Amino acid sequence: MIEIKDLFIKFPGFALEDINLSIQDGEFFMLLGPTGAGKTLIIEAIAGIVPITGGRILVKGKEITRLTPEQRGTGIVYQDYALFPHLSVLKNITYGLRYHRTNPNTSKKRVTWLMEQLGLQPLVQRSIHNLSGGEKQRIALARALAVNPSVLLLDEPLSALDPNFREDIRDLLKKLHQEVETTFLMVTHDFAEAMFLGERMAVLNDGKIDQIGPVHEVFHKPATPFVAKFMGIKNVFHASFRNKKARVNNLELHLQSPPGENKCYVAIRPEDIIISKNGASGNDINSFQGKVMGITDRGLYFEVSAGTGNVIFRVMLSKNDFFKLELQKNKDIHISIRSSAIHVF
Repeated sequence: MIEIKDLFIKFPGFALEDINLSIQDGEFFMLLGPTGAGKTLIIEAIAGIVPITGGRILVKGKEITRLTPEQRGTGIVYQDYALFPHLSVLKNITYGLRYHRTNPNTSKKRVTWLMEQLGLQPLVQRSIHNLSGGEKQRIALARALAVNPSVLLLDEPLSALDPNFREDIRDLLKKLHQEVETTFLMVTHDFAEAMFLGERMAVLNDGKIDQIGPVHEVFHKPATPFVAKFMGIKNVFHASFRNKKARVNNLELHLQSPPGENKCYVAIRPEDIIISKNGASGNDINSFQGKVMGITDRGLYFEVSAGTGNVIFRVMLSKNDFFKLELQKNKDIHISIRSSAIHVF
């Protein structure tokens, strides 16, 4: 278990404040947030690489706040691999063992197993020069896991890889997590990675945690406008509520159930908004006449800005649906939203 209590780190122009996290043994936990939010600072504080201003860090019930990095039982993998250019692949993998008191036979068996799992046997005597990004990242993983850490810290390990290598390493991470008795804590800004790998997650915003919870819950039920937008919900509106209705400017939306107290916003995913030539009907459907305000080609899909009254929705349409509808700017359309697709917070 990793416990972070009231962690505070202050640098000129930035502060990481009131960070409280509890991560279970063997969990795959994700830290998400934009660049500069403080994600890497948290894992470097756990690893003992950066000094902390206040707070406590515990691993498996043992306080490690003031211990040296090699005493903490953690391994760390960076996006730029941080391998030693003058050492062979094997010497890079085994480098950390010199700082840990381990049984040589046990360590040798673990290194051999890791190299088998990561497909590194053909590379053991090679220099790391001229290896691919995927091979270097596998070596970095093997080196971090060779010391049998209680915690593996991963700082955006996929971001520097091309798409093919990224998928390979992502699959390896999932497989390794299932097979080793190690807690994984991974930093990323990509919620697709979080959805595939993570069990729970925390979203950071400018040095503070905005939300913690199971990955699917944070994805589908964001607690703040920042989290909603970061999770890809492009339609976030301030709203007032009465019974089962939400009012956004002059537009009234019917909700699936009363929103409860202290709710201020509605959020609707762009893929959950339907554009059609004729309006949809049904008790649970909000349907409005509207107009196409703008069209953006996003490569795999089209993003359409659809306006009704003084509210503009951003809608995701497949290429096939877009061309079937023959959409163009200023064309009249119908906008439909199921009440179940409206998230209130």
